[in-house]
Amino acid sequence: MSMKNWMDKHYPEPNIYRWIGLGLEAISATVLFLLMVLTSLDVAGRYLFNNSVNGAFELTQMGLAIIVFAQMPLITWRGSHVVVDLLDHILGNRIVKVLGIFSVFIVSSSFYFLALRIYELAERSLRREEVTEYLQIPTGYLTEYIAIMSWVTAACMLTYGAYRVVKGNNVSQQFGE
Repeated sequence: MSMKNWMDKHYPEPNIYRWIGLGLEAISATVLFLLMVLTSLDVAGRYLFNNSVNGAFELTQMGLAIIVFAQMPLITWRGSHVVVDLLDHILGNRIVKVLGIFSVFIVSSSFYFLALRIYELAERSLRREEVTEYLQIPTGYLTEYIAIMSWVTAACMLTYGAYRVVKGNNVSQQFGE
């Protein structure tokens, strides 16, 4: 299978969104692999050498935050989150599209203003030089990452999310097909 066919199959989004998706999934996959290695080393060290990896818990928490917030834009613009459509067949297509556009604006503005507050907290954390307990890693950088990914989620929802609603492609993409 050629690279173009593989990209078309696994990343049906248009233009730059497919490359954003590929990049974010590469980040998530790399961090997940590193977490797997860290956990294996931690367990092996604990049982074989009676000494675990120092700070493994902190690194695991940070890794999970990186994975979750790297996947957030993808889940949001693909419409892979939980959707209750009990009244869609009753309300009609036009009202469902209007409600869809309304939800796009609500979700994107919520992520935008949430990211503003998170970024303020990140700046405060960096000003105060707050660090993790064991490894002394500055927490502000991870908090800035969370804010930036929230802004990316807001932008993707506002652009491609709205495009999906207007186009009428509200079916969640199923992976592995």
